[in-house]
Amino acid sequence: MRKLRKKNLLSLEELNIEEIELILQTANSFKEVSTRSVKKVPTLRGQTIALVFFEPSTRTRLSFELAAKRLSADILNINASASSVKKGETLKDTLKNIAAMQVDIIVLRHCSGGAPYALSNQANFSIINAGDGCHEHPTQGLLDVFTIREKKGSIKGLKVAIIGDIAHSRVARSNIWAL
Repeated sequence: MRKLRKKNLLSLEELNIEEIELILQTANSFKEVSTRSVKKVPTLRGQTIALVFFEPSTRTRLSFELAAKRLSADILNINASASSVKKGETLKDTLKNIAAMQVDIIVLRHCSGGAPYALSNQANFSIINAGDGCHEHPTQGLLDVFTIREKKGSIKGLKVAIIGDIAHSRVARSNIWAL
């Protein structure tokens, strides 16, 4: 299986079509795991993933948690509202503390656009952007393209309307880059 050469997933704007295709093919290969009686594979055994959400989330957080568990990763759920952030700890310091725990991947959702970028150059772990302000939500964009392809067979030649508050929608922005 080919591997993505990038350490972080911060934006779909940074990915070329081959990299997006590789991610979609990899996702497709794992989809059948959810239909098994034992819904686990050892792909991420020994890896620790921290889910760090500074904004409310149900679907994104649960989807990442379920995927990590099905891929046999160890998971840390960090709820910012119940962390030292409430006492004034900065995002940078919070992530330094998490890094000291030897995590391999941080899935980060933050209200500030660009937050994952600001931390990515200082990190010894991978960062997956799970939504940053109005900037992007690359994993949702990938999921949307995956779903469109699954339903339509291909995205080539399709005209897709993105409706809503596009100027402030991180998902719309990611969808534009993915399509």
